[in-house]
Amino acid sequence: MTADFDSKLKLFKNYLRQERSLSANSVSAYISDLKKFFLFVSKNQIELISEISEENVLSFFLELHRSQKEKEVFAASTLSRYLSSLKSFFKYLDSEKLIEINPAENIDSPKITRSIPDFLTVNEVLLLLDQPDIQQKLELRDKAILEVMYGSGLRVSELINLKISSIFFEDGYLRVFGKGSKERIVPIGSKGLEFISMYILNSRELLKRQGSEDYVFLNFRGKKLSRMGIWDIIRKYSMKAKIEKDIHPHTLRHSFATHLLQGGADIRVIQEMLGHSDISTTQIYTHIDRDYLREVHKSFHPRA
Repeated sequence: MTADFDSKLKLFKNYLRQERSLSANSVSAYISDLKKFFLFVSKNQIELISEISEENVLSFFLELHRSQKEKEVFAASTLSRYLSSLKSFFKYLDSEKLIEINPAENIDSPKITRSIPDFLTVNEVLLLLDQPDIQQKLELRDKAILEVMYGSGLRVSELINLKISSIFFEDGYLRVFGKGSKERIVPIGSKGLEFISMYILNSRELLKRQGSEDYVFLNFRGKKLSRMGIWDIIRKYSMKAKIEKDIHPHTLRHSFATHLLQGGADIRVIQEMLGHSDISTTQIYTHIDRDYLREVHKSFHPRA
């Protein structure tokens, strides 16, 4: 990497850290994308930022697109991420009067098609929830986990970081911290509360150790459960239930949202419960609902 690239990258890195207060992981992702771009333009004997043209940027994305297709891992989201990094970088340089022309300014992001997530039918969810043997202390914990995930639509990170002090038993609410540590209040059904109470009284007392803190769901060592621990729990009971779909922790969150929509819940209410900052993220479930309605029509209408 040339001296000019290196100096401008350091300035941008400081800007991301100090002015935008981005996390170390986010800063690292920006820098990684930009280094790959600098490596590409350097092969074309470009040594100064001011020498980079819109054509160079477009050529980079053409090469990126070609390499992805060869590896059969093409995704518009990847191209969009790189373009976001470049746009942010050149916009910063432009604002600081370090370049005269922004070569990424007029380049549009590729259209990203959202894939429709898998979800379970109500009967499949009930079958899954029925698998844990609540007479066993760990399976009582697992039963509470499944009920909370489906009953409140929590992300895995929200579930494993849930604390007893964040459960409002009398009001039927949980306080969770989502992406960006954003706090929200979500309702939890009577079944979820019932099995959380049973677990805390009958199992958690046997699992907790000194230093267990206030986390609700503990492993057999008295520590809070990990993401992989939740994956293993979901996998275990989906196999016991003989559900052929590829089920993962987010499947219960998708099922929660889908069943609410099918039951007539307002999309804005679902957005609030899921903790989506953008309504377009929640609207993916309207596509699921339309597919569901078509399937019902096809199955039950005599002229379908």
